[in-house]
Amino acid sequence: MAVDRVVRELTAAEGRTYAEEAGIRLRDTPQPLYRLLVLSCLLSARIRSSTALAAARALFEAGFGSPRAMADATWQQRVDALGRGGYRRYDERTSTQLGDGARLVLDRWGGDLRRLRKEADGDVGELDRLLQKVPGIGPAGAAIFLREVQRVWPEPAPYLDGKALSGARRLGLPDDPRQLLKRAGDIEPAVLAAALVRAALDKQVVEECLRRAG
Repeated sequence: MAVDRVVRELTAAEGRTYAEEAGIRLRDTPQPLYRLLVLSCLLSARIRSSTALAAARALFEAGFGSPRAMADATWQQRVDALGRGGYRRYDERTSTQLGDGARLVLDRWGGDLRRLRKEADGDVGELDRLLQKVPGIGPAGAAIFLREVQRVWPEPAPYLDGKALSGARRLGLPDDPRQLLKRAGDIEPAVLAAALVRAALDKQVVEECLRRAG
């Protein structure tokens, strides 16, 4: 089966970033970058991505879309918003992490993650390390953030992490990032990465893609 065709079919069906699905209009400005950080925290837990996305939207609808608003919210207000999004299994711990993380972002980077980027000085490994200083952001959360932020921060691009490459293997695609990106043509790396992650997480995505690719 032609690699190019599988990639085209996959991105045609699943070619949207997780930020887009959460209603985040990603730009290199403080609020959308912070919202992406929150989303990365939620998605990194062992919970369905649809639940994490719903919880992110509920937090933002409650007005907690900036580090100041998140820090100023009470623990219970954050728990309630997470609950409205169906994020109940980890709601209490996550509420604490979101509050602590917001305060760290305010204290260390003045509420502006572009300062984190500046501190990393173009070093992707340092970006990863700094992201993991935020409560609730471990290796998985940092990888999610970098996968998505490559759309507006060129340093990590092209970024295909282990989860994305796992999706590639499930589809019978090369798991070498350079080969994958070459075959993807003009498809954005962030879009390709998100589509591959969906393939890694959902067997039905793989089956439908391969069926359409024939």
